[in-house]
Amino acid sequence: MSGPSASPAIRVVVVDDHQIVRDGLVALLDALDGIEVVGSAADGREALHVVGETTPDVVVMDIQMPELDGIEATRFLTGRQAGTRVVMLTMNEDDETVLAAMRAGASGYLLKGSGAEEVHNAVRAAAAGGMVFGASLAGRVASYFAGVAAPAARAGDDPFPDLTDRERSVLEMLAAGRSNDAIAAELYVSGKTVRNTVSTIYAKLHAAGRAEAIVKAREAGYGRG
Repeated sequence: MSGPSASPAIRVVVVDDHQIVRDGLVALLDALDGIEVVGSAADGREALHVVGETTPDVVVMDIQMPELDGIEATRFLTGRQAGTRVVMLTMNEDDETVLAAMRAGASGYLLKGSGAEEVHNAVRAAAAGGMVFGASLAGRVASYFAGVAAPAARAGDDPFPDLTDRERSVLEMLAAGRSNDAIAAELYVSGKTVRNTVSTIYAKLHAAGRAEAIVKAREAGYGRG
């Protein structure tokens, strides 16, 4: 439901193949201030149709589903539905699946059983252009990034020679987990300028979305400051 704030409600689509879980998520999210559930789907293929019809800000997506799984659906969505973020909400917490979701373009990854506040914060962070991981996953993701960044940094070669100085600054902040709004405030530019710069960075890095760009940047040593 939407509160009295002047800001428009965050539009959300819920995707899960278990009806009882899906209905529960819809009820939970619709009861949160500033969030409006505009659709739901029972599998990844249906999700593509529903998202195309409703153009939500955020999709809360399960991973293991028939027809089209959540990671493949996320890859399709982030590739064609600019402006729509995906937050994975799943029972699966193995490192390979988490990283696959990020490379597909997911902006967040929560485990089922997360509290209402954690889900609320994740949806808001994703809608604002940030990334979020559940408390049990954040440390492992940080450890992964720390492990891959060090050898890449020692290579000494510039992995992204096509980036301008401004784009490098923005990429550094992206890799550090800053939202578009935070980057705009830091650089004293408009949100539109940051969005355009981020889109250019995606193209130059051949990244499908924010998560894949962050993975590539971290592997190259960005965001460690």
